[in-house]
Amino acid sequence: MNPSVLNLRKTLHQNPELSGSEVHTAARIKSFIDTHHPAQYIEQVGGQGLMAIYEYALPGKTIVIRCELDALPIAEQNTFSHRSNVNGIAHKCGHDGHMAIVAGLIFWIKEQTFSSGKIVLLFQPAEETGKGAYEVMKDARFQILNPDYVFALHNIPGMPLNSIITMRQGFSAEVQSFAVYFKGKEAHAAEPENGINPARGIAALISELSQQNIPDPSREDMTILTPIHILMGEKAYGVSPARGELHYTLRTWNEGVMKKVKQHIEATIQKIAHAHGLQYEMDWFEYFPSSINNALCHKMIIEAARANQLELIERPYPFKFGEDFGWYSKQYKTAMFGLGAGIHSPALHHADYDFPDEIMAAGVVMFAGIISSALESE
Repeated sequence: MNPSVLNLRKTLHQNPELSGSEVHTAARIKSFIDTHHPAQYIEQVGGQGLMAIYEYALPGKTIVIRCELDALPIAEQNTFSHRSNVNGIAHKCGHDGHMAIVAGLIFWIKEQTFSSGKIVLLFQPAEETGKGAYEVMKDARFQILNPDYVFALHNIPGMPLNSIITMRQGFSAEVQSFAVYFKGKEAHAAEPENGINPARGIAALISELSQQNIPDPSREDMTILTPIHILMGEKAYGVSPARGELHYTLRTWNEGVMKKVKQHIEATIQKIAHAHGLQYEMDWFEYFPSSINNALCHKMIIEAARANQLELIERPYPFKFGEDFGWYSKQYKTAMFGLGAGIHSPALHHADYDFPDEIMAAGVVMFAGIISSALESE
């Protein structure tokens, strides 16, 4: 691995930026590419995104290799020299490593002599909020590219170092968050019968929603409802409160099941609110569509792994986490694969996680193999 790529990864780790604010991160990537193999650029794509484009002489396939710019609002616990310089913000999902892998591709691209086609390195903003890919898809400059293929990877702690994790169905689940806001009637705590306290309604809702869980990942109708946050009243012991709210995430394998479960949830909330004399409002947000692995794209991943003699691990079903890469799946041929980050690596989003540099070379050769397959099949 080129030492400059390793240095880039550490620099990105030291200077994290939250979703939608990745101005300096995008600038660092552009400066790195300018220094080593300048490209055509399209900036501020879908927000702070950057596209570096390498176009060959003849028309042909357009392949997009996508990574993520944003970090997380998590304080770093590590004490190594490249630890985050920003209090309360750190790259705890490995996006610094993903960016370094995609940027590192330029050294391989520089040596290629493809006669046709186009390679687009997409450094996407705001993946963690589920908004970045959606905004990129809306950007007319991305739409004009009309890519034939879009690929991405994600490092996977707990899996063997440098293993390639694939799945035919898709990479990640359909995920949506929601909140319900109840309003009753305030009363003195000594006379709760004169008010409408939302506590019983909240308790009933938690109980009923728990019965809608189908946690078996082998089932097509898998449903995971996870309570995230509850808020009710104040620390005022003389008051029976009127207001309360409840937040959840909902996960299914596909859009069809998601739609049915959402309808059931909304009907359940309406029933419980009515039974307890509560007014309510609902809010759905942070939507991550399921990432679909196109059959041809999946085959290209398998072939690249075998060509590079990397261990292949075939999962029977997707990962249950959300990944906004699914927005691209709605319109283009896409695939995403996992890159093993080591059996003993801390988990994603944990305060002591750090992207393992030793897997970057595998990421680069995987993408190189996929790009060659796409452009040489003309």
